[in-house]
Amino acid sequence: MMLRMSSLFLRTLREDPADAEVPSHRLLVRAGYVRRIAPGVFSWLPLGYIVYRNVERIVREEMDAAGFQEVHFPSLLPREPFETTGRWTEYGDTLFRLQDRKKNDLLLGPTHEEMSTLLVKGEYSSYKDLPLVIYQIQTKFRDEARPRAGILRGREFVMKDSYSFDVTDEGLTISYGRHRDSYIKTFERLGLEYVIVSAMSGAMGGSASEEFLAPTVVGEDSFVRCSACDYAANVEAVQTPAPAPVDATGIPAAHAEDTPGTPTIESLVAVSNERPDLARPDRSWTAADTLKNIVFMVTNPDGASYPLAVGLPGDREVDLKRLEAVLQPGVPAPFDEAEFARHPSLVKGYIGPGSLGESNPSGIRFVVDPRVVAGTRWITGADTAGTHVYDLVAGRDFTADGILDVAEVREGDECPACGSSLLLARGIEIGHIFQLGRKYAEALGLRVLDEHGELVTVTMGSYGIGVSRAVAAIAEQSHDDKGLVWPREVAPADVHLIATGKDDAVFETAEEIAAALEVAGIRVLLDDRRGVSPGVKFNDSELIGIPTIMVVGKRLAEGFVEVKDRRTGERTDLEVGSAAAAVVAMCGR
Repeated sequence: MMLRMSSLFLRTLREDPADAEVPSHRLLVRAGYVRRIAPGVFSWLPLGYIVYRNVERIVREEMDAAGFQEVHFPSLLPREPFETTGRWTEYGDTLFRLQDRKKNDLLLGPTHEEMSTLLVKGEYSSYKDLPLVIYQIQTKFRDEARPRAGILRGREFVMKDSYSFDVTDEGLTISYGRHRDSYIKTFERLGLEYVIVSAMSGAMGGSASEEFLAPTVVGEDSFVRCSACDYAANVEAVQTPAPAPVDATGIPAAHAEDTPGTPTIESLVAVSNERPDLARPDRSWTAADTLKNIVFMVTNPDGASYPLAVGLPGDREVDLKRLEAVLQPGVPAPFDEAEFARHPSLVKGYIGPGSLGESNPSGIRFVVDPRVVAGTRWITGADTAGTHVYDLVAGRDFTADGILDVAEVREGDECPACGSSLLLARGIEIGHIFQLGRKYAEALGLRVLDEHGELVTVTMGSYGIGVSRAVAAIAEQSHDDKGLVWPREVAPADVHLIATGKDDAVFETAEEIAAALEVAGIRVLLDDRRGVSPGVKFNDSELIGIPTIMVVGKRLAEGFVEVKDRRTGERTDLEVGSAAAAVVAMCGR
């Protein structure tokens, strides 16, 4: 059905919304696609909902083409299954919790692994019923602490989530591959540039995990790509190559030195190089030669907490997102003054390995960066104010309780696959696929009889696509300084047909062309507004971003109309009599 600007529920805005941080938020609001209801909660207006439904349609078509079966779960879920799997607690404050009139605990579903497991458990009992893949497109809820960027990071959003059920690990690998292939086809149809990266499983659990990221400078996820091979990973999943052990023969015994006036790594390095008694004979000390020890208090969702110390080279910082990913569901926070008061053996600013470790008086678990290998030589805190230890050798003078790879990842770091340098970029997560294994099936008792009549636990996969988020991701990748530039398959129309001027003939001709395009299967947005200036109409067309713009205006008297490609800006004059047929060809019909 033709859309008419004269009656369309649409109001474009000339100014950016005050809370808009990224282009997709700014343009989707200005072009009249979405409107904010509350922090992280948005309504779809007609044009926006058409785009959303086009994305949903493409996702559904590719799921169906892969042979997956659609189901639909409720959003309002009981507590008990999530209690059984531990996620009632693990989700922490991100879970929307509520009670009914009988004081029964309920939640608004953030995801549906538990529900899908129980559904299959209730219907299937034999290996002959498997493999199976079911999927849904459903509204999800997560109580984000800082909802931002419009529909990119909201508290209510729409996801496609699917679940595979197999008897064997080999079957899971096949199901995982089928989803991977389906996602590639889906994102290509959506017109999205994407990168597939290794990822952490996080609260989902399981083993293998990959993210599909849409590269953009405003993305919340950082990822790396190798400059030479095909390695790519979310920064949380990057594995730092550990150097080979170093021969520490000839390194002097560790010695404590007074180092007043060294409150920072930079000042410590400067003093160490300036003082002859501290300088090393072979080369200058650098920040990478200092061992920085940071203590965190990790709090679990049940309220229990424990301290953890992380040692890493002084030229690096702990990446909190990497640390959070490793410690999930625990949440780390740096020690505050109260915690230091409770641990008097820790001298703030001068913490060294001597005060750390499960075997030391503090009892605080001490983990180190993979670069801290046997034989490496360090300057570090001496557990006394204004004092540092020099020539402290890993393996000779101290031993950590374990390795924890949570330091920041930098451009130029070594690729763990081939040793070349890594490139750092940002992206939006648009899809995530997990090999869950048997975590949920074991917890909820999903077992089937195998071919030998033995009960075996089913192995599962979980696979998500952010449907509403994909709209914003496309907008991030498909816009210019004038407005949105939608790929044709997701655009709210194929042609934005503009009638300009006051002459009735212009509007009559525009109506005729629009009717002819509709008969040919072309979706039309007709700007039939009278009394609106050409400039306003042209600006609206650029802002709304439909791929083909057609203008019936002052050149009609000469027998021509103008067609503009919104993506390239290329303009073409067409004879009125053949204009509709030419545009049909341009639209690929």
